[in-house]
Amino acid sequence: MIKKLHHNAYRCRDSEQTRAFYEDFLGLPLAGTLEIGETKTGRRTAVLHTFYRLDDGSYLAFFEAPDMPFEFKAQHDFDLHIALEVDPPVLEAKLADGRARGIETRGISDHGFIRSIYFRDPNGYVIELTAKLPGHDRAMDPEVNGARATLDRWQAARARRPAGA
Repeated sequence: MIKKLHHNAYRCRDSEQTRAFYEDFLGLPLAGTLEIGETKTGRRTAVLHTFYRLDDGSYLAFFEAPDMPFEFKAQHDFDLHIALEVDPPVLEAKLADGRARGIETRGISDHGFIRSIYFRDPNGYVIELTAKLPGHDRAMDPEVNGARATLDRWQAARARRPAGA
């Protein structure tokens, strides 16, 4: 049985720039590093795997792998974003801090059950800081929110759409 998330891992351009964003700006401590000199298939490499600890004991992790091609690009929110929960007062403070540091910053967006701000990290990933609003737990309760019915309606409509639409 799955207990909880241990870590999500992403590629990074530069481990120190990534550390500065996640540790110095977001406050996630660098908790571990793993230098990889050889892959499980025996290929020589030079990879650094870094781990940043969240308060719940899970981690965001990054691989700096200069010898492996990867297309770094500014991700669109719908393609990839990392959402991290904070207390409500943190949103205003981090929004101002991000702008003062010259970090690409957007927000505050009210999604009805959470409020969010968005940053772009040094690797092009969208980082969302989100604070729960009253009613969050009810909005995320599949017993009352109709999540399955909405997915079923989506799938039925998807089946009726022309290919490529």
